[in-house]
Amino acid sequence: MANPLIGVFRVKELRERIIFTALMLIIFRLGAVLPVPGINVSVLARYFQDQLRTGSGNAIVDYLDFFAGGAFSNFSVFMLGIMPYISMSIIMQLLLIVFPRLKKISQEEGGKRKIQAYQRYGTVAVCLIQSFAVTQYAQIISRQVENFFTIHNIYFFSVLAMLTVTTGTMFLMWIGEQITRRGIGNGISLLIFAGIVARLPSALWDLGSRVRSGDLNLVFVIVVTVMFVAVVALVVFEQQGQRKIPVHYAKRVVGRKMYGAASTYIPFKINPSGVIPVIFASSILTFPLQIASTIGGNVAWLAAVSRALSPTGPLYTTLYVLLIIFFAYFYTQVSLNHIEIAKNIRENGGSIPGIRTERIEEYLTKILNRIVLPGSLYLAVIAVLPTIIQRLFNFPSSISYLMGGTSLLILVGVDLDTMSQVESILKMHHHEGLTKRGRLRGRNL
Repeated sequence: MANPLIGVFRVKELRERIIFTALMLIIFRLGAVLPVPGINVSVLARYFQDQLRTGSGNAIVDYLDFFAGGAFSNFSVFMLGIMPYISMSIIMQLLLIVFPRLKKISQEEGGKRKIQAYQRYGTVAVCLIQSFAVTQYAQIISRQVENFFTIHNIYFFSVLAMLTVTTGTMFLMWIGEQITRRGIGNGISLLIFAGIVARLPSALWDLGSRVRSGDLNLVFVIVVTVMFVAVVALVVFEQQGQRKIPVHYAKRVVGRKMYGAASTYIPFKINPSGVIPVIFASSILTFPLQIASTIGGNVAWLAAVSRALSPTGPLYTTLYVLLIIFFAYFYTQVSLNHIEIAKNIRENGGSIPGIRTERIEEYLTKILNRIVLPGSLYLAVIAVLPTIIQRLFNFPSSISYLMGGTSLLILVGVDLDTMSQVESILKMHHHEGLTKRGRLRGRNL
């Protein structure tokens, strides 16, 4: 097929999956502007416009709003986004390691379904806590502006808002699962991707307005744009990089057949966990950050925590880097079992040149440790890039978040994974891939 994009829509299965995914993402964006019952939308919009005009906005609220695709400032039913589910996923992964009984349940027949059920129940609990913090933040705003609430009974509003926002997040979970099952895959990641992309037009408009008004130097904008293109290229290069471990298999007899010697390799990615460490680190920090920022106006020590955990502050940056490195190692150990790989090599009569059979696990562990550390440090550098741009060039947060950090890694990583999914379906239907040489690789081994 001459044009791979035409081939995408000629394959019936792929066309149906893309259309279904697009419809689900449209529903997601519609829900991002549907406000919680009891909020005066015009007063809410005027409040955030005044904050933007006077420059008195809350950096933490801007950070939460950016990764919710604008849903947080709209006080929409999807204002918590999918982050509560990701936070609970991390907690469940840690619990499986800490409690052997729970891990044993997960390995039993039907155990995976039980763990997923526990995870959903935990997500509801996390949503209720975060939604309660949102209602407290709404009360703080109501003391600053008049006629903010259309429901005057504050207790009734709190219960209604908590149920609405929690239901919204659970519905997002369902949408993500449907995209994974019936769409083009990576449902949860695509929801985060769509939220970030939705902020692009307003961020570019804000950048143009600041350049026209003289608040930003055009030379700085060009320099940062070149830097942005270079970082994207480096992220793509790093996401696609592999360390190939050669494996040789000796001749063996199976029944009456003799199988000859074969040579292959194990493709260890330079960054085996992809963008997962960045997403995990962001969600872990977002949970206490949201509670501290929204309830901080009523509790003194929470206000101090909110100021200390400012996204542009040194404490937040330090914790962010450490969590990225931790989750890079943690997720690699969870998703890439090198002990099982070594066991399979031995059982199938394989060997790694220059390595004794009994030392294969040790060798694979050393290789993984060597490639995960620089990969995690690279992720950390990209993640703190927005803070550097914001401080050096006085860029608005809406633009600096796009120039690096979580948003850039998610955009590039999810895009590569989605293209890999589409390419695999094309090749399954005997079509050429999206690239001439077929070099797209998914994140999974």
